[in-house]
Amino acid sequence: MTVRSPETSVSNLISISKVKKTILAALFCLMDVCIAMQAQKYSLSTNLMDYLNLGTMNIEGSVALSRHWTFNAGARYNPFTFREGDADKQFQSRQQTYFAGCRGWLWHVHSGWWFAGKIQYQEYNTGGIVSRRTEEGDRYGAGVTAGYSHMLNKHLNLEFGLGLWGGLKQYTVYSCPKCGFTEDSGVKTFVMPNDVSISLSYVF
Repeated sequence: MTVRSPETSVSNLISISKVKKTILAALFCLMDVCIAMQAQKYSLSTNLMDYLNLGTMNIEGSVALSRHWTFNAGARYNPFTFREGDADKQFQSRQQTYFAGCRGWLWHVHSGWWFAGKIQYQEYNTGGIVSRRTEEGDRYGAGVTAGYSHMLNKHLNLEFGLGLWGGLKQYTVYSCPKCGFTEDSGVKTFVMPNDVSISLSYVF
């Protein structure tokens, strides 16, 4: 019969304790991964506020990267010119905008408070709304946004957001939407509101 020394028993107990802690840590990590995998991973949303901007169509999609992060990308498009036949009353807010970035969720993806960063490109032509002056050009930049996503049911969320974006713009300013008389042009920096949103989001 082999007699174990007290030192050997204590050493074995310490080893067993370390193994237990390692197994428990691995189980907790596995549970966290499983929760993220079982969670609804994708979403499609549209910003209702954009439609108030003379019918700007928009869509944004997201995919969950982990429990707290999603990758988001989307576009806005407005091809409409109003009262085009009347040079004195024509107005428009035409644009095509493309963006991509990441969103961090404080509690869980697609639920609760979130913050986001993105890069964005926009081609635009806006004028005749507040004044006859019209500006067109291209904007390149980055933006930050924060908001809250409220779960209406298992698949439908109502989201609120507000943000800013800035960068460089190459622009031309005309006296009116149709006259073609150039008042100013060039390249300069800009900062402006962005993502003023009340969105419906479908999560699946």
